[in-house]
Amino acid sequence: MGRRGGLRTGARFLVLGPALSALLVVTGCDRSGGAPRTAPAPAPAPAAPGSAPGSASAASDAELCTRLVAHWSRQVLDSGTYGDYQSMGLSNGQYELLRDVVDAARVAKRHQATTRVDKLIDRQARRACTERYRDGTPSGGPWQ
Repeated sequence: MGRRGGLRTGARFLVLGPALSALLVVTGCDRSGGAPRTAPAPAPAPAAPGSAPGSASAASDAELCTRLVAHWSRQVLDSGTYGDYQSMGLSNGQYELLRDVVDAARVAKRHQATTRVDKLIDRQARRACTERYRDGTPSGGPWQ
């Protein structure tokens, strides 16, 4: 193989091939030369608990917090170990709420049935998240 401009023909393809593919992906073009493809429309958000069937409404920050904290509280209670708050999709402040809810659930688990512990988790998470988001978004930085 001969040299042109310091790169062999095969080496140029190895450099330009991935770059060209990335350009096509970024611009949304395909090889058929057609119009750029558009992303599919996002699925509607699930209805909030207690809302009428078929009515899509966005969950408030407090509702999302409640769902996350309750879900991860059950996971932590079952496994006995905590994970990284960022991998759980929680802020630092929500992680603190999670730890409080799990502490209360562990005490209750020793003395109460599982269904009562589940209700306690839901109640504690709802109370803590409602308080945290009572004025809208909590202050104290992006991870609070």
